[in-house]
Amino acid sequence: MAASSLTLAGFKGMRSDILVALRKEQPLTIRALADQFGLTANALRRHLTELIEAGLVAYRREIRGLGAPVFAYSLSPAGEALFPRAYIDPLVDALESLRDREGTEAVVQLFRRRWDTMAEAARPRLAMLPLHERAQLLAELLTAEGYMSEAIPGLGDATTIRHHNCAVREIALRFPEVCSAEAEFIATVLDAPVERRMHLKDGCRACEYDAIGRAPASVPAPISVPATAPETMR
Repeated sequence: MAASSLTLAGFKGMRSDILVALRKEQPLTIRALADQFGLTANALRRHLTELIEAGLVAYRREIRGLGAPVFAYSLSPAGEALFPRAYIDPLVDALESLRDREGTEAVVQLFRRRWDTMAEAARPRLAMLPLHERAQLLAELLTAEGYMSEAIPGLGDATTIRHHNCAVREIALRFPEVCSAEAEFIATVLDAPVERRMHLKDGCRACEYDAIGRAPASVPAPISVPATAPETMR
C-alpha cells in the first residue's frame, strides 16, 4: 500500500502512539521515546524500523553535548500527511480562484464566518466558566476539528492553547491571513486577548496562543472580537 493512501487509523498500538508522540514533539531520540512509553530501546527500534520502512518516519544523526552522536527521529512528509487536514487541494484551488476574482479579504471572510458560527454555538457553554475551563473545552472542540489541541495552565489567570496539528495547513501556507481569523476565534471563545507565540507554518513544532483571562460573565454577552492577534510569531 502506498504511503499516500494510508491514514493514522490504519496503525494500532505502539506504532500509532509513536506517530502521535513524534507529531507532538519532534525530533525525539530512542531514549526519549523509551522514557515516555516505558519500553526498552530494542523494543522501540523494532517499531521505528517498521515505520521507517513504511516511509513514515525519518532520522538523522545529531551531536548533543560531548557524548556520541544520537539518532533523532521525526515524521517524514508522508508521516505528516497521516494527520487530519480539514481541507483538500480542490478547495485550495477554489480559494485561489476566489482570491483572483475578489481579493484575499474575500477568502479570509469565508473562514471568519465559519469561526463566528462555531463561537456562537460554543459561547453558552463557556460563558460561566473560568478561563482555563473555557480553554479546556475549546481544546476539545478544536481537537474534534483535527487540531490535536490542548490547554495548558499558566501563571495566575493565564492559559495557553497549543495545536500540535494544523487542520488547515495547506491553506495557511498559501493564505497566511486566514490565521488571523483563527486567532480572533480563539480570543472570542476565551473572552480574552490572545497572543500567538509559536506558529506551525513558520516551522515551529506547534501553534501556541497565550491568553490572560477576565472574570466569567454572569450573563452571556454578545460576541465581540478583541484586537487581532499578530500574524507572525514574535
